[in-house]
Amino acid sequence: MSQTPRTPEPPRTGRRPQRVQSVDRTLDVLEALAAAGGAARSKEVAEAAGLPMPTVHRLLATLVSRGYVLQLPDRSYCLGSRLVRLGAVAARQSGVHLQPVLDRLVDRLEETVNLAFFTQEAMTYVAQSASHRSMRMFTEVGRRVAMHSSGVGKAVLSTLPQEEVRHLLAAAAPPAVRETVLAEVLRARRCGYAIDDEEQEAGVRCLAVPVLGGPAPAALSVSAPSSRLVPEVYERVANQLRATARELTAQWAAD
Repeated sequence: MSQTPRTPEPPRTGRRPQRVQSVDRTLDVLEALAAAGGAARSKEVAEAAGLPMPTVHRLLATLVSRGYVLQLPDRSYCLGSRLVRLGAVAARQSGVHLQPVLDRLVDRLEETVNLAFFTQEAMTYVAQSASHRSMRMFTEVGRRVAMHSSGVGKAVLSTLPQEEVRHLLAAAAPPAVRETVLAEVLRARRCGYAIDDEEQEAGVRCLAVPVLGGPAPAALSVSAPSSRLVPEVYERVANQLRATARELTAQWAAD
């Protein structure tokens, strides 16, 4: 299931960040509008965000006054033009300007590749280049996936201190799988890549490597039918991913 994309945050320091309720609620309203396709009535926003109507009215009025939300003639609300500038900046920082790099990797691997950032204790896909094959994988940009059951998540976990890994798994992973995931993270540290073996979707494998130097901890992955992404090609695919990961790191450093 697709989820509304969130902005990448700085790497965690092991301490849970403080949250401001009014900011949380404002973002909930914006995300509710985005999930509704960009426009909705205040009642629909309140239901989607799980907030009282008076609170939603006050937040919408503030957002309208700042230009981040517009009120339409039929009294519904839509996302405003001031978000376009923020989105453009976020796109440059996250993945859109890296698209040619991903496209070149697809030409070499002939499979779909994805770039994901570590955000809000999960992984968020920020860019993708789709395979040209008739049977290909597709992941919606903005989709969030769990750290413990995704290749990109396990690749990022392999770069974090063990205490931080245990903290993240304790917060999100079912107790029955934590030791298994820890073992996979250790294996990923040794071999330099992580595997999602049909954990997100039956018949689909994902191989991922960490990417350093970005605005948040990141991973680059290739997704393909399990019949094509077989163990015999893992090392070859990983080498291609690592080369592109170094290219991304260099491009971030130059920006």
